[in-house]
Amino acid sequence: MSTELGTFLRSRRERIAPSDAGLPGTGRRRTPGLRREELALLAGISATWLTYLEQGRDVRPSGQVLDALARALRLSRAEHEHLRRLAGGAGPVDQDTAEEPTPEVAGVPALLGDNPAYVTGICYDVLAANDAAAELFPGVAPGGNVVRWMLTEPAAREVLVDWEQEARNIVARLRAIAGRHPGHPRVARLVADLTEASPEVRAWWPQYDIQFSHAGHKRLRHPRLGPITVAHAAFHVAEHPEQTLVVYHLPISAQPRPA
Repeated sequence: MSTELGTFLRSRRERIAPSDAGLPGTGRRRTPGLRREELALLAGISATWLTYLEQGRDVRPSGQVLDALARALRLSRAEHEHLRRLAGGAGPVDQDTAEEPTPEVAGVPALLGDNPAYVTGICYDVLAANDAAAELFPGVAPGGNVVRWMLTEPAAREVLVDWEQEARNIVARLRAIAGRHPGHPRVARLVADLTEASPEVRAWWPQYDIQFSHAGHKRLRHPRLGPITVAHAAFHVAEHPEQTLVVYHLPISAQPRPA
């Protein structure tokens, strides 16, 4: 069983006050949040079993146990899914070489014309991108990395109107990836580099927020069009689910008209 599961359970346990869980106060506490015994009581499992889970011992909790823990910890949908994935014992990925998209996948961004689009790999390395993406996100091009760009490049703070929230979101998504692939060498190196380079990552990483890719809207400053709000969506490649196509749909009024 991965020690990542224990880290996650403890982080969620420590954020819930006993009063929020309907438990009586017991005076001053040495640690924040729920005690292990209190969480076990709320989830209807033994404290010994919970101890084994948090210590990363080789035990396999049932789906019912995981669901009970999720309810007791008041996990979000993304956190609940992350808990199940961690408990499934996903093994480390040994491959330490750069990813290569298939020609068919690499060619998709160009098909989207004036709508910015790019393909990323497991570590948010940019595997393919179109000219519209390069224009909107300077530095997000093959050979670059979306997370590094967002957290270390000053240009990102200019392009992303809501930079802090967007940066928090991508750190939460990277946290989920690190949990799904414990021991992955490139993921570990990226996290270490970002922790050293970014004070925000140093502050946010221990909070253990989890998020998965989703559709939505972003407020951006386009170099030609000025401030715009764009819809975006992410699509996972069927044969390589850690490769993701991200598409931004520019407003119709912002797109060039045919001659």
